[in-house]
Amino acid sequence: MKTATIILDKDYTIGIVDPRLFGSFLEHLGRAIYGGIYEPGHPLADEEGFRTDVLELIKKIQVPVVRYPGGNFVSGFRWEDSIGPKPLRPHRLDLAWKTTETNEFGLHEFLHWCRKAGTSPMYSVNLGTRGIEDARNIIEYSNHPGGTYWSDLRIKNGEKEPFSIKLWCLGNEMDASWQTGQKTAYEYGKLARESAKAMKIIDPSIELVACGSTGPLIETFGDWELTMLDQCYDYVDYVSLHRYYENPSGDTADFLANSCDMDEFIQNVSCLCDSVKGKKHSKKTLNLSFDEWNVWYHTKNQDEKIQTQHRWEKSLPLLQDVYTFEDALMVGSMLITLLRHADRVKIACMAQLVNVIAPIMTENNGSAWAQTIYYPYAHVSQFGRGTVLRAIVNSPVYDSKNFCSVPYIDAVGTLDESGTVTIFCINKDLNEDFKLSLDLRAFPGLVMTDHILLSHPDKAAVNTKENPFNVIPCSVNNDTQENGQYQVLLPKLSWNVLRFSPERRD
Repeated sequence: MKTATIILDKDYTIGIVDPRLFGSFLEHLGRAIYGGIYEPGHPLADEEGFRTDVLELIKKIQVPVVRYPGGNFVSGFRWEDSIGPKPLRPHRLDLAWKTTETNEFGLHEFLHWCRKAGTSPMYSVNLGTRGIEDARNIIEYSNHPGGTYWSDLRIKNGEKEPFSIKLWCLGNEMDASWQTGQKTAYEYGKLARESAKAMKIIDPSIELVACGSTGPLIETFGDWELTMLDQCYDYVDYVSLHRYYENPSGDTADFLANSCDMDEFIQNVSCLCDSVKGKKHSKKTLNLSFDEWNVWYHTKNQDEKIQTQHRWEKSLPLLQDVYTFEDALMVGSMLITLLRHADRVKIACMAQLVNVIAPIMTENNGSAWAQTIYYPYAHVSQFGRGTVLRAIVNSPVYDSKNFCSVPYIDAVGTLDESGTVTIFCINKDLNEDFKLSLDLRAFPGLVMTDHILLSHPDKAAVNTKENPFNVIPCSVNNDTQENGQYQVLLPKLSWNVLRFSPERRD
């Protein structure tokens, strides 16, 4: 059995967790909306057509913010189509996903759903085919109290009080060739600046996210950030990052090592932002919004076939990846990476929430269930609050196809207001268990209250409608402690949540 050690100390801190780090994403894509969160006529739908079984699964994750309505979809979207009486809303061709959008579910429905789900909106404006005027109009419609054309139209449509949407995305992936209305970095930076100026005149309290590069592999990465931020740095609050990982070759060791790539990506974008800060002699530090992240590759070939055979149909079953236990480990490692950068990453959105590369799956007119990736996401959202502690990890390392010196043990800790310490930890070793020594002597009076374990003998195991509890976490009790030092067994290929709470003295 291999060994590793972790030391935590109250003074080894990274930053305070912004609850929005555990956000998610809903796009008008596939069955995320129609048949996902919204299905009038379903036996468990409420009076507004929202699936209550899905709402219950979402509430357990405690999702603080949801990005909407896209995604690639937003770059061709007319927001006015999604308000007013449903029978009068136009059907439109969605060029992003080659389907037809009915607009039956729109802005008001999304805000109503957010209230029921216990979450807040992160709304994206179209800077692909549209621009400054439309950005100005939608914030007036959403956030202005009344007495103007757009705010009075909101009142006429049934909402007297403003929506008070505080977080806005200025477009989506505007550097990408697949984006409707793709722009150069200069073009986008100037448009983002002028849109931001108009929006903040109407509501100075809002926060704005500028589009960073689609990912570190795109050829303009770096130059894009420097050029576009040179135009809009003073007017925006966050820069976005998007990253997906895949394992088409079945190389588990290399797949799980991708957290090293994510870590480097965050560091590089932080440096690019700080470079523009220095150039401008600015006192403002831009934080990051990692508003698309997940594993995505299982259905890509299938999706192309569906889009070809069913072009312009409605709510096609696209991007319905069925996630394995191995994928859950990768998602857990990505969550650990996000926490490790809580000083700069303040917002993050798992893409997406239901059916589309999602932790929750549904059947039309049928059941809903949690995929394997649901559990690490729920654990970190539920327990990863407070202050992030820098875990000093001493672990053996391995080399994979694309990465060198990858630690087998990936971990981070948090300290919440109650004094509870939580350690999120992954054993990436395919063959061996680890005996982990934990040094928590800096936290006297703690007792280990739980060890949540997610493991499975088959790394390809999945949860399905027929077998929804095939891969689920359990609590184990095979750990020992003495004088603030703990010995914990980490099974091979496992996700572990270790909880230590102040000892009760009645």
